[in-house]
Amino acid sequence: MGWQEEYERKLVTVEEAVGLVKSGDKVVFMPPHGGHPVALTEMLATRVGEVKDVEIHMLTPMIDYAFFEPGFEESFKLNFGFVSTIGRALTDEKRADFFPGLFSLVAKAESEGRPRTKKTDVFMVSVSPPDKHGYCSFGASVWGKKWYVESAKTVIAEVNKNQIRTYGDSLVHVSEIDYFVEHDSITPKYVVPETEEYLKVIGQYVGTLVKDRDTIALGAGALGGSLATQGVLDDKHDLGYHAENCLRGVVGLVREGVITGKHKNLHPGKVVCTNVDATGDQDDLAFINNNPMFEVYPQEYVLNIRTLAANDNMVAINSALLIDFTGQIASESIGHRMYTGSGGQPELAMGAMLSKGGRSITTVRSTTSDGKLSRIVPSLDPGTIVTVPRNFADYIVTEYGIASLLGKSQRERAQELIGIAHPDFRSELTEQARRLYWP
Repeated sequence: MGWQEEYERKLVTVEEAVGLVKSGDKVVFMPPHGGHPVALTEMLATRVGEVKDVEIHMLTPMIDYAFFEPGFEESFKLNFGFVSTIGRALTDEKRADFFPGLFSLVAKAESEGRPRTKKTDVFMVSVSPPDKHGYCSFGASVWGKKWYVESAKTVIAEVNKNQIRTYGDSLVHVSEIDYFVEHDSITPKYVVPETEEYLKVIGQYVGTLVKDRDTIALGAGALGGSLATQGVLDDKHDLGYHAENCLRGVVGLVREGVITGKHKNLHPGKVVCTNVDATGDQDDLAFINNNPMFEVYPQEYVLNIRTLAANDNMVAINSALLIDFTGQIASESIGHRMYTGSGGQPELAMGAMLSKGGRSITTVRSTTSDGKLSRIVPSLDPGTIVTVPRNFADYIVTEYGIASLLGKSQRERAQELIGIAHPDFRSELTEQARRLYWP
């Protein structure tokens, strides 16, 4: 049987596909940026009351799915790997759970059969139409899709003619899919907020830490989402790019010849990521479509610390919520309340620090948005998650300057950080530091 006949045999309606989900099943699908199975997830929500205790696992809730509504809890149990603005209300209300862990190890427990780890029953994924050889593309994102295709009991692919095709390790053959549903949708264009002034100031400082020929990784967040468009990297030469996300502005830097990747140890001349987060910019997506300069790989490869460290002059740029005097970097929670998740930040920071000539840069606003509290603190509140241990803290940047922590004592780190805290809090922070670290 040729792949065309196999595809036709596996083609079903969305109702038939979703009807395969049974009570107690574990259902996995990837987040919407980079494409997600729109019709399948919408139809799944209509089964409320028909099924019970269906575990839904997703990395990041970026849109407001119908099964997020109150009253759906008996049918659908929600689990997030990263808490977005939409997901925060659900975790606050305890209507969703959170699974911690490094993104590069997301499948390890299940793949190794760790005790009481539930196997994936149904994996839903968005793909491009098959090419002449029967290969579909995962398009703008791979994440852990290839692993779930190999391991899930049932794989359902939503074929979307608007899904771009990418190079790297982003192909799946028709023979690897159990069922196909056809549905065309366009990646939603997100509203890009105006870059706030404090981000521009921080961006200027960050720009001074990036050198020609560095390989950079921009982390998600307000700064990462704007840094490539601020102009602070425009005067650099032959930058490389290897990151979890290919963020807004990266395509522009490629077009301008700022990012060439000529001096990368791994994948020279290529932009490497596991997800293209182009905020729905159709021009950027069209530029990446079938462009061999852009390679998309699974997260367990892109975010593997060994992979990251293999690139010389690897520079990871991430954001934080809080940083204490010793350099503990908290990017996920304040106290027990989850705000985001680790994403690829721990691996990126550690990989950069282990890279020859590498640097880890963490940005943090000096105060909360209302200016009432300092984000540089003597110690973290109980329950606050440490995303990057102090042993891997390197450069910390606020709108008041750059602190260099590597090789510094606790006293020296406190002094460095107080020097970039908001002026309104420096006197109080100095008093607290002296109580903690001076006789």
